Amino acid sequence: MKRLGFSLFILFFLRFVDACLAQVTYTKQDSIKVVTLLKEGKKKILASKNSGDTQSLMLFYGHKLIGVPYVAATLEVNKEEKLVVNLRQLDCTTFVETVFALALTTEQGSEKWVDFCANLKKIRYEDGVMKGYASRNHYFLWWVESNRKQGLITTLMDDYATKKKIARNTIYRKQTININWMTTHLSSYPMLKGKPQLIREISKHEKESVGKAMMYIPRQNLGLSKQKMKWVKDGDILAICTKKKGLDTTHIGIAEWGNDGKLHLLNASQVHKKVVLETLTLQEYMKKHPSQLGVWVISPCLAK
Repeated sequence: MKRLGFSLFILFFLRFVDACLAQVTYTKQDSIKVVTLLKEGKKKILASKNSGDTQSLMLFYGHKLIGVPYVAATLEVNKEEKLVVNLRQLDCTTFVETVFALALTTEQGSEKWVDFCANLKKIRYEDGVMKGYASRNHYFLWWVESNRKQGLITTLMDDYATKKKIARNTIYRKQTININWMTTHLSSYPMLKGKPQLIREISKHEKESVGKAMMYIPRQNLGLSKQKMKWVKDGDILAICTKKKGLDTTHIGIAEWGNDGKLHLLNASQVHKKVVLETLTLQEYMKKHPSQLGVWVISPCLAK
């Protein structure tokens, strides 16, 4: 009877895993690469404990993906929403999400593909639950709110703003959110075509977000030294906020302090057509984009 019970448990578990993976769009190449990277990440952690290496897992995995081609709209490949895993082509958001999911999975002590997928879903969807297209964190404000609620990130600037009155000479500024880009640019979103109910859901969420605020570091302050911006750490997620009407942010990447003592951006670059560590400092990079206001700083809550 014990053997029968164990066999039934294994059968149920395998069916559960199959059902989960049926909701995932990926190739064998993707799953192999994920598991290979997770094995390398485990070795990195073991080596770090012995050698005192403090390089973050976010940077470790981010550098492993340098050179991967930049391709937009890789999530828009299904008629109905599925979890898309694509390490062969990345845009700025899927790059950061992939790196974050790899780091979380490694911190959990796992090298399993199914655990990586679970973490990616947790990061990408509202409250970690995939309930169709509308549940995806389409705006980065939604991404931040969902992942903060789940305890996966902190926003240091928000914490500062709530605990301390912001003086006129502070390096922080407040961005008031007014998003409606998706519902005013429907032709850019094929999955919304002919789906009025879905459009209403997105519109409702947009309207609920109007008036919310995020703190950001203005681009004129991004040339400060690591010592003066000690709250921005290697491996933090940087979201470039914008004054472009209807949007909150336009680009995201990972913070890396360079040998020059300045802040740089590790990102999937539309300009370079691949994942790169920018040779320009972040401040120099942003000077080329007049609509960019500055950056939100988001810190992953990885296990210590």
